[in-house]
Amino acid sequence: MEANRKIHKVIRSKATIEGAGVHLKRAFGFGEVPAFDPFLLLDDFRSSDPAHYTQGFPWHPHRGIETITYMLRGTVEHGDSMGNTGVIGAGDVQWMTAGSGIIHQEMPKGDASGGMGGFQLWANLPASHKMMNPRYREVKADQIPTVLTRDGVTMRIVSGEVDGTLGPVRDAVTEPAYLDVTLPAKAEFVRPTPEGHTVFAYVIEGQGCFCHEKNPFTYDVQGANYFDMQRPPLLGDETLVLFGDGARVVVSTEERPVRFLLISGKPIGEPVAWYGPIVMNTRAELRIAFEEYSKGTFIKHARA
Repeated sequence: MEANRKIHKVIRSKATIEGAGVHLKRAFGFGEVPAFDPFLLLDDFRSSDPAHYTQGFPWHPHRGIETITYMLRGTVEHGDSMGNTGVIGAGDVQWMTAGSGIIHQEMPKGDASGGMGGFQLWANLPASHKMMNPRYREVKADQIPTVLTRDGVTMRIVSGEVDGTLGPVRDAVTEPAYLDVTLPAKAEFVRPTPEGHTVFAYVIEGQGCFCHEKNPFTYDVQGANYFDMQRPPLLGDETLVLFGDGARVVVSTEERPVRFLLISGKPIGEPVAWYGPIVMNTRAELRIAFEEYSKGTFIKHARA
């Protein structure tokens, strides 16, 4: 019988400041390498205070990774060294493959009530693709299919496949699946997952029970206060669940619904050399990247 995945670790996202002064919550990042391989970072930038996000992320480089931005509220204006420009809004996705190098900016704006928010995921690239041609994809909300099950579970499919329905991003290097899942109250969700792939969930609304595990002292909670002796049996907003290996993920709800991102990918299993926006395999490759950036030779593939 195929085994359900168990909770390996629970992480509570932590406040940090990035870019030109953007306040956000980081679910995981540099300190968790290689536990999330092939993923490097997940930032939650939901906010209702324009002072916390309008400074944005001015022009900066990337090499060796893909950045995936999924919006819930507000907009983000984008421009890059390949000549791409655009605006993504609620429900839209920006999937950017930096490859050999790209320089871009991301400038957020709030909606009519001042709210802005979404998530940015960084996916690593294997050595064989570190210097591939950069590419940029802007996926609008109406291009992302939604599947509704008989149990009332809703799944938006950014990438991956659900019951024969494919997401619009189909050529990502590390075979990622990116789902936005909502369960109603008193429901259960079972999702097959490729064994050997890294799988995690990030809760963004409500609360749920993961892996049938209601004893919160059977797994490690990262980010909890040392003196916090109370742990809820159900996991809620701004909480990440990293699963152990297995063939299925099981999530259930009680009196409240839950909404979460469910993300999986094929591990790369290579050394990671990471400094700021550049992620390579060796320190020597990092040095070359920053030397090229200072000399103006960083961009290898010009705009079409």
